[in-house]
Order: sequence, then structure tokens, then C-alpha cells
Amino acid sequence: MTDKAVVYIHGRGGSPCEADHYRDLFKDFDVFGFDYKAETPWDASEEFVPFFRDVCSHYRRVFLIANSIGAFFAIHTLGGNGIEKAFFVSPVVHMEGLILGMMASSNVTEDMLREKEEIPVAPGLTLSYRYLSFVRNTPLSWHGPAEILYGSQDSMTSLEDVTAFAGSIGAGLTVMEGGEHWFHTKEQMDFLDRWIKERL
Repeated sequence: MTDKAVVYIHGRGGSPCEADHYRDLFKDFDVFGFDYKAETPWDASEEFVPFFRDVCSHYRRVFLIANSIGAFFAIHTLGGNGIEKAFFVSPVVHMEGLILGMMASSNVTEDMLREKEEIPVAPGLTLSYRYLSFVRNTPLSWHGPAEILYGSQDSMTSLEDVTAFAGSIGAGLTVMEGGEHWFHTKEQMDFLDRWIKERL
């Protein structure tokens, strides 16, 4: 029986089973993935808050590893409450810019989106005026120790944006030269493992 837990939150298209990768790094911890269904920050709030409240009631020490959009949802909903340390891998920290970029590439203007409220632009991807308004009016905030891992070839978040966010929350920032948004190659995962080990 342990009083320590690691919760892994996957990115878009990912799986809670990815948490298995971290078991060797946290041998004395219970390690599990969070199988969330939310696709918006407000839905995430309804899922994430009670889930982590329950986890924190059963474990004295809780660590978080969150990836991409999973990190975005965690930052928005949890704020660091009850979490001893967070490891954010390729976090999406400027969602407004990402949405505006998708709008531009799909020839969708803000007036069009405001009028229609939602516009499908690709299979499984729908632009939402409510989502755009939310991220504009709800700045990201995190309280507590955090580390950020960013790949220099990340196509979803700029180095400028992730640097600004890291500074705003007092987080450490590590940049892997040649790393991508999705850390998945052996070289990238070895780098990620060393990054975590050195910061525990």
C-alpha cells in the first residue's frame, strides 16, 4: 500500500494506457491514466475536479503528468490544487492562437463563427465561437511546482508562447532540440524519461 500516486492525462487521440510507460520511473507510486471524455474546458471542469478531489483524498502525495490538450484541460480546471508537482509535456498554452489559425486555414471569419456558433472544418473537428470566447476570457493559471517539456519542432505552440507561460507560473522550461509536439520516438521518450528523473 502506498500513499503516492501519479496521474497521467493523455492528449487528443491518446489513451490512458500510455500511463504504463511511467511505471518504471515511479516504482513506489500507484500510476494510472485518467480516461476522460471531455472535449471542452467546461466539460473538463465537470470531469477533472471530482476525479482529482477523489485521488487527493486517497493519496498524500499526487504527481501529475499531462500531455498537449490534456495539459491544457488540467491547467484550466485544477490550478495545481492538491498536486505536489506537475510535468507538462507539449502543453497547449495559447489556444486562442491555435483556433484563429484553424479559422484562417479553413477560411472561416470570426463573424461567420459568431453567427453560426459552430462550424465543422474536418472530421472530428468543429470550430466553436463559445470555445474561442472562453479561452479569450479565461487566462491559464497554475499554482505550485511545475516543469514543462517542449520540442523545438512543436507545430502547435510557439517557443515564445510556452516561454511566456512558463514565466507566468514560475515553471521550469526544458526545450528538446528537434523534439516534436508528440513525443513518441525512442530518442524523444528517452529524453522525456531523463527529464523527469532529473526533476523528481
